[in-house]
Amino acid sequence: MSSQPHRRALLESAEFRHLVGRRWRMSLVLSALLFALYYGYILLIATNRALLSRRIGDATTLGIPLGAAVIAGAWVLTAVYVVWANRYYDAEAARLRARAERD
Repeated sequence: MSSQPHRRALLESAEFRHLVGRRWRMSLVLSALLFALYYGYILLIATNRALLSRRIGDATTLGIPLGAAVIAGAWVLTAVYVVWANRYYDAEAARLRARAERD
């Protein structure tokens, strides 16, 4: 239990708070983008139904590929977070964890 004060100091450090802040900012930005994507599509349906009901082939309308694009956009935003977390967040968290175990 002698490492407990070191861990507490690490959790209260500026580096740790900065890391947590970066994660929150990234999460909030990506969540806002996802919100805009989904609700933008819903608002488009509500306000411009004629645009989405335009035929782009014999059996489909513009709304179908736009809906698929919303789903693909959600996947892309998820992939952005995963790449960011793997490259930056996880590496920094591992460095801080190693420092806490060393101290």
